[in-house]
Amino acid sequence: MQRCCPGALSGDSACGLIGARVVPDSPIGAAPPTIALIGNPNTGKTTLFNALTGLSQHVGNYPGVTVERKVGSLAFDDGLRVDVVDLPGTYSLSAHSPDEMIVVDALIGHQNHVDSISAILCIVDAANVRRNLYLLSQLVESERPIVVALNMVDIAAARAIRIDVEQLSQQLGLPVVSICAHRRQGLDALRSALRAALDTPSSSITQNKPSLPTAVSEGVRTVRERFSTADRPLSELEALRALVDADSPMEARLHAPSPAATNELRTVRQQAFGGADPADVESQARYQWIDELLDGTLQQTRELHSTPSDRIDSVLTHRVSGIALFALLNAIVFQAIYSWSGPLMDLIDALFAQTGDWVGQTMPEGPLQSLVVDGIIAGVGGVLIFLPQIAILFFFIAILEDCGYMARAAMLMDRALSRCGLSGKSFIPLLSSFACAVPGIMATRTIEDRRDRLVTIMVVPLMSCSARLPVYILFIAAFVPERTWAMGLINLQGLALLAFYVLGIATAIPIAFLLKRTLLKGQPAPFLLELPSYKWPEPRTVFLRVYHSGRAFVVRAGSIILATTIVMWALAYFPRDEHIIERFERERQTLTAAESEAQLEQFDARQAAALLESSYLGRAGRLIEPLVQPLGWDWRIGMAVVASFPAREVVISALGTIYSLGGEQDEESDALHAAIRGATWPDGRRVFNLPVALSIMVFFALCAQCLSTLATIQRETGSWGWAAFSFFYMTGLAYIGALLTYQIGTALGWGG
Repeated sequence: MQRCCPGALSGDSACGLIGARVVPDSPIGAAPPTIALIGNPNTGKTTLFNALTGLSQHVGNYPGVTVERKVGSLAFDDGLRVDVVDLPGTYSLSAHSPDEMIVVDALIGHQNHVDSISAILCIVDAANVRRNLYLLSQLVESERPIVVALNMVDIAAARAIRIDVEQLSQQLGLPVVSICAHRRQGLDALRSALRAALDTPSSSITQNKPSLPTAVSEGVRTVRERFSTADRPLSELEALRALVDADSPMEARLHAPSPAATNELRTVRQQAFGGADPADVESQARYQWIDELLDGTLQQTRELHSTPSDRIDSVLTHRVSGIALFALLNAIVFQAIYSWSGPLMDLIDALFAQTGDWVGQTMPEGPLQSLVVDGIIAGVGGVLIFLPQIAILFFFIAILEDCGYMARAAMLMDRALSRCGLSGKSFIPLLSSFACAVPGIMATRTIEDRRDRLVTIMVVPLMSCSARLPVYILFIAAFVPERTWAMGLINLQGLALLAFYVLGIATAIPIAFLLKRTLLKGQPAPFLLELPSYKWPEPRTVFLRVYHSGRAFVVRAGSIILATTIVMWALAYFPRDEHIIERFERERQTLTAAESEAQLEQFDARQAAALLESSYLGRAGRLIEPLVQPLGWDWRIGMAVVASFPAREVVISALGTIYSLGGEQDEESDALHAAIRGATWPDGRRVFNLPVALSIMVFFALCAQCLSTLATIQRETGSWGWAAFSFFYMTGLAYIGALLTYQIGTALGWGG
């Protein structure tokens, strides 16, 4: 079997044009070699990964942690195909956070879903060589072939930094290749070096390593002898990290079985470092090694001076102009997500509606027709309708990240958000969620700290998304009086709408505060942020970010949404009460040809309402009526709320069906306004009044009535536990809020 090279790059001779070269598959059952891409944050690692692998990427989460895992495929000229694993960015192997532990575990072969590393591709920022070489000084201790990609050589040249690449390579004992990833320069030479590294036997590796103090080397040897077992021998790298990194996950992993082992490891550490700080001893040895490497290799041909990035930052990070421009930029992003996606979403909605109508006309009536039209087609449409918003959001995020602005935005917002238990990087996800929580949750991938990311994910759904707007418009128009002040500039209905947007924000603040002090309690993550140099975004990187984000949503979250939509269809369709169908059929036979089309549609709407009431969903509404009566709701409102579980806006069409108006009603329908105003309890009392309307709106402002959101939470956290927690805490919060709103409003006499 032959197939095209998926990692090919146009114009690069190592793989040729996409589709132009055909390479053989790997032997059946043989795992391809794995190259680990490792480097500091902001070194162009993602750009290089995209350049090497293109569309042949798989994106997911590492098991148990919310850290994105990227694996791509790269094919060489001789037909060898390898996996490239993009490991999380890290400054060193002193692992304390989950993403840092992923890097270490991958190197020592203990990371699930990452095959044994065959070679390492270490990317180094040419403009910050000294700092970047610290990580390389640790990687050389892994005893694996390493290729160094010296990236951003154009920025280094602009700063008058000259690096003798050949001399650096000789002193390291490693191949060093100058590249400019965003311009795709030097990639041919890099691939050639990687191919050669894969053929390098371990016995011939002659890398230059830092010389640690003799006592430390003896301590590493002691740790390996003491803690190695027959089935799990310790590598030198693993033993060194356990010895140096006190109170780290690596240390806990060694001495967890025995308190005596804890004391023994501490004794070895004391002997190795003599009471000195192990981190300081290690840093001194490594930076001495780095300085020796760079002596005569690195030259700064002129004094440091203000760079274009510095001059731009004087405006973009200023406490006045920076905030103003930041607000303007976010207004543009929000407008794009909220409004610009509208035509595309309407087009998708219309396309699936027409498809459903056409299929419905071509198939005979019955369960199969309803399943295909109302379950499958409607479910697929309910997934794809989010794609425009997701694509637009990640288009902006990719541009802002790739040009270097996102780090500045996080810095500007960190002071305010950190007081609420959030990160400066939480702002974009929160803002995006006013359009839709799904892209907002996916945008939290830019937050490295696990706790900050989870807190943000848990409060993002509290922002009032566009799906809540129809609910607000329906009940505000029907029950909030039209009163104006200040010559019509201030409108009571407009203030009511604003109040529900503010309600979500005001609720998110204490929730985030409590989460950071309870479930996600821990030492605050230091907000250490490197401001990368500004550069033009690389179109390929932007495209791949949008493509993979959209694909991940459709494949992972979409499958869950579709399955649950079909389940909700079944609950609303079954059981089909034949007595109801026969009764309406007898009535239909009494109709004459002179009956108007509107009367016939009303007849069909009454039949649909009767069947819905007798369905499992209708029975559920009756079952929960005692629970929702304290909120001022009857069983019909309760059933509409249950029906809206897949998507909040479904409550509008559900109410239209319940009140025999048809499911095509919208929030501005005069007939629906009149129907809910005229709805009564069995004793003749009005069901709806202002307190009831407010309680419904409060419930929808705070509840988790959105399957897409819950599915995305599960996908991004890798756990149904967090999705369930989000659902139950938000539903409980919504119930309490709706209860207080109705009871207080009734006590104040708002019910009229």
